[in-house]
Amino acid sequence: MTKFSRAFTLIELLVVIAIIAILAAILFPVFAQAKEAAKKTACLSNLRQIGTSFALYLNDADDRFPDRRDLKQSLPGGWKPWSTWPASDPRGGWAMITLHPYTHNDDIWSCDSIRGSAVGSVVQVKQTLRDESTSPASRYWLWRFDQITDPVPLDNFWGKTPDQTVSDLQEAKNPQAGNPQGEAEVELAVDPYFPGTIPSVDASLKGKAVHTGGRNRLFEDGHAKWLRDIRTKA
Repeated sequence: MTKFSRAFTLIELLVVIAIIAILAAILFPVFAQAKEAAKKTACLSNLRQIGTSFALYLNDADDRFPDRRDLKQSLPGGWKPWSTWPASDPRGGWAMITLHPYTHNDDIWSCDSIRGSAVGSVVQVKQTLRDESTSPASRYWLWRFDQITDPVPLDNFWGKTPDQTVSDLQEAKNPQAGNPQGEAEVELAVDPYFPGTIPSVDASLKGKAVHTGGRNRLFEDGHAKWLRDIRTKA
């Protein structure tokens, strides 16, 4: 007796293709979100390593933050305060060099989400250590090390102890820093972000950030966490 295998009909094939398309439409955004969440977690790990390197430096330097305003001036492009928001230069190339004996890894100064992105290449974010195209680069911001004036303003940390940074921020009454009650409330490093609510921010950068909808932050006590920010695109 001859056996015949039953083939799919055209209708059945179209139904299967439609089901696959629907599943793909549902799952692809989920996969994209999972991938971005993994990158955000990796970025938090970078910041924690940077926090550990600061702690090791403080231990070796009589509990004082580095004062490397000379590096801020001598790195490629020099100290470059922005002509738009804000009138400062929080780029962290100086820290990348100063803390290298404790990190031994230049890759932690740029998270995977920013490499190759529009935000990662703008002059307010990327700071190379040399003029060569292959030079390592820092893409984190350190707002409390953004000026090179002398004497150092209250909200800059050059050469200060952690206790002094807290008391100085309290005295400075900087609305961006708030009124910290301890090192756990003092931001040390952060993902780059360009609030959409600031009029002076370039239109091409408004609302853009490394991670959509917020940013990762490192604090003086070494802990790092995610902060949702409605001023950046969700």
